[in-house]
Amino acid sequence: MLKIGIVGLPNVGKSTLFNALTKKGVPMENYPFCTIDPSVGVVAVPDTRVAKLAEFSSSRKIVPAAIEFVDIAGLVRGASKGEGLGNQFLSHIREVDAIAHVVRCFDDSTIIHVDNKLDPESDIGVIKTELELADLDVVEKHKAKMKEKGKEEEKLNLLATKPVLYVLNVTHVGDNVLPNSGSGILSKNGNQVSVHVDATSGEDLDKLIKASYELLGLISYFTTGEDETRAWTIPAGSTAPEAGAAIHTDFRDKFIRAEVVAYDDLMKSGSYAKARELGLVRTEGKEYIVKDGDVIEFRI
Repeated sequence: MLKIGIVGLPNVGKSTLFNALTKKGVPMENYPFCTIDPSVGVVAVPDTRVAKLAEFSSSRKIVPAAIEFVDIAGLVRGASKGEGLGNQFLSHIREVDAIAHVVRCFDDSTIIHVDNKLDPESDIGVIKTELELADLDVVEKHKAKMKEKGKEEEKLNLLATKPVLYVLNVTHVGDNVLPNSGSGILSKNGNQVSVHVDATSGEDLDKLIKASYELLGLISYFTTGEDETRAWTIPAGSTAPEAGAAIHTDFRDKFIRAEVVAYDDLMKSGSYAKARELGLVRTEGKEYIVKDGDVIEFRI
C-alpha cells in the first residue's frame, strides 16, 4: 500500500490534517512535539466508479484503493543533528514512499510558531535543509563503510529524493489568511506538486488524496464480480502482467491473457454480455499497457 508521511514544523496543522483525513484521533495540544510516535491511518482514494461498478455487478463487497498516511512529529532547525526529536523522526520519513509537507499559511496569535514568525517560504527551507543535511550524513557514513569493506557504493534511500506534495494550510481564522499563500511553490515541478487545504474544516481533502496519486504517477484498474469489486493501484505505464502482480504474483508469472473493457464502455453497455456482443471486451496480451479505469479479468 502507498505510504505517505505528513511532515512539517511543529504547530502547522499536521495532526489536524491527519485527523480530518483519517477520522482517527491523535493528540493535537498546542505545543511542539505533541506527536511522540507516528500515527497511521488508512484512507480510501475517492473514486465514484468503485461504488457504481459494485452496483453494476451486485457485488457483496467493495474494496477501494487506499493510501496509508503517517503523522510524523514536527521537525525543527537542527533536527539532522538531533535537535528536538530529530533523528528519530527522520528515520520514520525514510520508511514512506512520499512526503506530504504541511506548510503554515495562516496567521493566528493563539497558535505558537516555533520560530515566532510567519514565513511559509522560510519554513519550507528549514525542512528541506534538514532533510538534505541528514542525507549528507548518511552518504558520508556509507562511503566510509564501503571503502573499508572494499565494495562499490550502493543506492541509498535518501530523504531529499522522495516525491514531495506541499500541503499549503490556509486554515480560515477570521480574515487572517495570508494573501497568495505559498505562491512560490504552486507550480508542478519534477517530483513535487502542491495543493491548498483548510485542515480545520477538512476542505479539499479529496483533492489532496488525488494529488498524492498524481505525484507518484499512479492509476487504478478494477476487478468486479458478485463476490467483490476492488480498485487496484499500479504505476501508470504498467503492462498487464505487471498490473496483475498487484493481485498476486501468479497473475504476472503465469499470465496468459487479460479480458479488458473500459469502465465507461461497460457501464454504457448495461451488462458484461452486451459489452462483449458490441466488441468492447478485448483480449489483451503481455505487452498491453493498462489504462486508468480498465476493468480486467486475468487468465492464467
